[in-house]
Amino acid sequence: MQRYLISTAAALGLAIAASSHASADTVLRASHQFPGGQGDVRDEMVQMMARHVAEADVGLTIEVYPGQSLFKAREQWSAIARGRLDITSLPLDYASGRHPEFSATLMPGLVRNQAHAQRLNDSEYMEMIKAVILEGGARVLSDAWLSGGFASSEQCVTSPDTVEGQNFRAAGPAFEQMLEAAGASIASMPSSEVYTAMQTGVLDAANTSSMSFISFRLYEQVECLTEPGDFALWYMYEPILISEQVWQGLNEEQQAALMEAGEAAEAFFAEEAAAIDQEMVDLYEENGVEVVSMSEEDYNAWLDIAKETSYKNFADNVPNGQAIIDAALAVE
Repeated sequence: MQRYLISTAAALGLAIAASSHASADTVLRASHQFPGGQGDVRDEMVQMMARHVAEADVGLTIEVYPGQSLFKAREQWSAIARGRLDITSLPLDYASGRHPEFSATLMPGLVRNQAHAQRLNDSEYMEMIKAVILEGGARVLSDAWLSGGFASSEQCVTSPDTVEGQNFRAAGPAFEQMLEAAGASIASMPSSEVYTAMQTGVLDAANTSSMSFISFRLYEQVECLTEPGDFALWYMYEPILISEQVWQGLNEEQQAALMEAGEAAEAFFAEEAAAIDQEMVDLYEENGVEVVSMSEEDYNAWLDIAKETSYKNFADNVPNGQAIIDAALAVE
């Protein structure tokens, strides 16, 4: 009996110690707009970081809130910048209303493919973008560029004349300016709202990332998909960010663990990225959606419009705009 009491007391002591240790952890909340637990690579990157940080045993816990369950998509940047949110996976151009420099991370034709995106990550161009991110109140833990395409319930989108008269969702100002110049009507919204907008007739067409085309089941609402193919106009920077206020409150061990977790998530994304476009194409064909590609002639026609609209507007109206574009175009 005495042995049982001692054993019980010891077990209780261990439980209390474990509980005390768990309660001593700093809890970081990670929010994003993408579906959780359904294979979206952006959610998987954040979940992977949470596991890595837990395994590092540095007194940190990351709680992940997917699917806009904590903050709406458009609210995440201001929440990060003010320290009300700790971590997010964010399409950076969503914050271009506050920092117009971010439009350079969704500029038509600026990124040619994933290999080119990786070179941009290590360039002066990205140093300039990250300086604005840091000044705005956040820092990058993981880089990620997602390719994307176009989809429509009305007409396949190939050459510029094919968008005329369509109500179009474009992800950011640069694409909005280009599409509007080609005759499209523009409606602004995050990718998480596109399905409902198409279902209710607010939208005829949209451009977004290949991963969002998959995760948000847009194949249920469209008749034709324009895949990225060999001439992808659409690449979007969607990094994992941490609030700078939160970062400065962590110790060196915790910061190191987060950076290592971010590097692991970035490496995971790099391995997955090449397969996402093909997964999208297969899924849409299986669901009876016509899949087309832009020709080089189509691509060049769009680029001519972009240079006269979004590129010119960015250079003329954004602080340091021409220098940012020049730094990006200098990366071969």
